[in-house]
Amino acid sequence: MRALDLEFQPQRRGSAMGWSLLAIGLVLGVSVAAGAHVIGQEIHEQQSQLGHAQKKLQVHSGPVAGLSPAQQREQEVRLQEMKQISTQLRRPWERLFAAMETLRGKDIALLSLSPDARKGQLRITAEARDLEAMLTFHRQLEDSPELSDVSLVNHEIVANSPQKQIVFNLLATWEVSDVRP
Repeated sequence: MRALDLEFQPQRRGSAMGWSLLAIGLVLGVSVAAGAHVIGQEIHEQQSQLGHAQKKLQVHSGPVAGLSPAQQREQEVRLQEMKQISTQLRRPWERLFAAMETLRGKDIALLSLSPDARKGQLRITAEARDLEAMLTFHRQLEDSPELSDVSLVNHEIVANSPQKQIVFNLLATWEVSDVRP
């Protein structure tokens, strides 16, 4: 009698396609790992260079060795002046000019605007057709969000003019609520 050979799960041999996919997967895995290692080294070198640059910057940003106390105070004064000028330049000039253009009516002619950004004041020289137009313009400026404390400095009726225009000067505080730091 012959022996029975029962095989419930036959052993399969791998196909060529399977072996090639395995090889491709291994090659890709190794190349990704090598790339990650190279990138990690580059990041480490970049961080090292950044650390050296920050150390140099800290050394140079502190008080310079060899400067006398008077020279250091002079440097601080200059720095404060630069900060003040920067603050003045960051004021919203466009909003002010746009507001002035929209507020003036057909009876008002703006002759000059003299802003003083340091004091936060604006001097306005204008010409009105009559007293009522001047007062209306004054009220409009008082109601505008950009200006406050508007005061009439002086006014003069032009006598040699047939329309009797009024030339006047106003002084206002220029309110700035959103100056960028």
